[in-house]
Amino acid sequence: MKFEDIYSFFQDPPPNYLNKELAVCYVLSVLLQGESYGTQLIQQLEQEYPTYRLSDTVLYSALKFLEEKQAISAYWQKVEGRGRPRRMYQICPEWQEKAIELASFWHDYMAEETVGKIHSRTPCHQSVVESVR
Repeated sequence: MKFEDIYSFFQDPPPNYLNKELAVCYVLSVLLQGESYGTQLIQQLEQEYPTYRLSDTVLYSALKFLEEKQAISAYWQKVEGRGRPRRMYQICPEWQEKAIELASFWHDYMAEETVGKIHSRTPCHQSVVESVR
């Protein structure tokens, strides 16, 4: 390892993969805006939060958990020009309040992550980095 490797890591960090707990809160935050399907949930995360990833395994585990708890329901939707139908997910009406509460965990987590990243790039941090170089 070289110091350049360390600088390279922080300039272009590897993606952060969501765990099941974060995935549940993320899914609910998206579904509060409207119904969605698995691939769209993954793509939307990557677009809105470029340093974060959600694996198929974790996503479908979170969706299964939410279905078993009857927090969300699913149905198949035929899409014109596409061979297979999509499994669409939506929040069950009786879960609306709980979904808002859990989605707020996601939003708070991402706000803390953003603040942490901003603080790590403060002038004090920069001077420490400069002195090491």
